[in-house]
Amino acid sequence: MAEAAEASSSGKKGLGGNAAARASGARDAAILMLAVGEEKAAIMFSHLDDYEIRDISREMANIGKVTAVEVEDVLNRFSDSIGGGSNGIMGGWKTTERFLMQVMDPNKVNDIMEEMRGPEGRTMWEKLSNVSEDILANYLKNEYPQTVAVIISRIKPAHAARVIATLPEDFAMEVMERILLMDNVSREVIETVEESLRNEFMRNLATKQKRDSHELMAEIFNSFDRANETKFLDLLESRSEDDAQKIRALMFTFEDLLKTDDMGIQAIMRDVEKDKLALCLKGSSDDLKAFFLKNMSERAAKILEEDMEAMGPVRVKDVDEAQGEVVILAKKLVDDGKIMIMSEGDDSEFI
Repeated sequence: MAEAAEASSSGKKGLGGNAAARASGARDAAILMLAVGEEKAAIMFSHLDDYEIRDISREMANIGKVTAVEVEDVLNRFSDSIGGGSNGIMGGWKTTERFLMQVMDPNKVNDIMEEMRGPEGRTMWEKLSNVSEDILANYLKNEYPQTVAVIISRIKPAHAARVIATLPEDFAMEVMERILLMDNVSREVIETVEESLRNEFMRNLATKQKRDSHELMAEIFNSFDRANETKFLDLLESRSEDDAQKIRALMFTFEDLLKTDDMGIQAIMRDVEKDKLALCLKGSSDDLKAFFLKNMSERAAKILEEDMEAMGPVRVKDVDEAQGEVVILAKKLVDDGKIMIMSEGDDSEFI
């Protein structure tokens, strides 16, 4: 059986092989693994190389349902053992993970499954193509030019161009010269580079980019309407006061605009329609109303006050939606560095 698996995959492998043939071989091997069951598949996996396991595992995880006709076509000598059933076989993420756990170290299994599941790309090179050029260039500038040349040559050309442009000029020229002189790169070298990237770069990147759970919840609470925000914060506080306080501290609300300066408020008002601003301020505190009004001309402030008065009663839901839109705008201005929102207790001085 191990020989059959190797024949299905390694018979079409190699850097110079046909891509369609390699893909077909990996699919055949995946069907074989699923057809014979976990115990026999474990023996077969134990005879394969890591890159073969990755290729077959990716096919197993994405193969979905395979008809009995296809099973018999690919694995006719095993048709008796599967009984020629009309229901075929079913692959999936959990099935694949169970198979791999039979023959591999759990950490290696986690690496393979993470690489396949990764939202930023199915392969290491696709993942790299989704990493900011600044972050990637900062890492690569400390590597050997030949190693960087291998990496640059395997990511998307448009992204490679941005990365090279970000590298120090002399180093970038040396990398480009290495690429021009590069011959066929052996699979062993590519696997070594992949392993280094996985262990030294991607894991560190994942750790740095791991989101704080309280920050995530604060964003969720920011998206609630006022009634649900109050309800769920009160419920959370009754169960975990500490968590509720942390979330409150991270939440950005319309009232937090009091923490910006005159220039910040003026920047926000330039991008907000006047009728929407009137609706927002209709449901805000007196302090925030005064803050906005003092940053307007006397005539504009008078018109805004008249607009708010003319509105009469307004629905809380409408006010919440309008304030939410302004909060989103303010966050974007903060991210773009156009305004600043001071945090509690921040005594920084500016000149």
